[in-house]
Amino acid sequence: MNARTKLRRVARRATIALLLGLCSVPAWASPPVPLLWKVSDADNSVYLLGSFHLLKPADYPLSPDVDAAFKGSKSVVFEIAPQEMASPEIAVQMQLAGMRDDGTQLDDDLSPEIRSRLATWSSANTAALERIGLPSQALQAFKPWFAGLMSSLVEMTRQGLDPALGLDQHFATQAKAAGKPTSGLETAAQQLAFLDSMDHDEQVQFLDEALAESDPANHELEQLHAAWRGGDVSTLWKVMAAEMKRDYPKLYRHMDIDRNDAWLPKIEQRLKTPGHDDTLVVVGALHLLGNDGVVEKLRAKGYRVERICSACVVAMSLRGKPVVK
Repeated sequence: MNARTKLRRVARRATIALLLGLCSVPAWASPPVPLLWKVSDADNSVYLLGSFHLLKPADYPLSPDVDAAFKGSKSVVFEIAPQEMASPEIAVQMQLAGMRDDGTQLDDDLSPEIRSRLATWSSANTAALERIGLPSQALQAFKPWFAGLMSSLVEMTRQGLDPALGLDQHFATQAKAAGKPTSGLETAAQQLAFLDSMDHDEQVQFLDEALAESDPANHELEQLHAAWRGGDVSTLWKVMAAEMKRDYPKLYRHMDIDRNDAWLPKIEQRLKTPGHDDTLVVVGALHLLGNDGVVEKLRAKGYRVERICSACVVAMSLRGKPVVK
């Protein structure tokens, strides 16, 4: 694999983990094995839950461990506050961030090969683009990252994935029904800034990979989602983060480390506040993995950390192995 292809794949995975999640699912007989940790000090606890943002009905019901964490928490924190995510203004913000302002067209950024593939894809998905209020020719008014994101959204929807069923939306709805306060660790504008700050070559590579992944023969998302459903921390780390950290440390720092570090004091404040007001924090799974993840950063600060996973206990007991926390 050449460097260009590797960068394309890494940038693509990073962006999907950030905004869309990793999602394709078959029918499953049991709930997903949760990526759920409990972090505690003397009187408070924070539950950290690794999320995917677009899901299918087969992903529900959730694990009883997750339901119990929600029930025991007085408030729920997301990457972005549900009130902001539900606002029509977020679509306007995305379009403004993605719109070209130099009088050129999207095709001007693309090689003849990518230009041809985009035209073919747009022609085949005209109806789907119009359903989201974007005539195919209108893509020419936007930057490559925006066109790549629209391609991903169309393809995931075509596979039956639904943002209304995503883990974040699920708990936003549950919190509202239960009267639990919600908040966000960052704003939509900050998330969009990650996409818009990619340089020209990265944006074109992102679009190129988005078009490549529209190929029905590409099953990478299914592989990643299967690891998420199985609670397989090792596989998720290797596929989602390890390659990016090794080969593209600047991108990894920008997308993962810097954001985790910005979130840490906000999560710590929940632990330091006197009382017994536990909190459920729902963020993309990537932010909980590895030594740079929020879980290990809090462990390093001296908090008690344990993985909450009844299914893991059963599986490891059957194998005669100790449960790793």
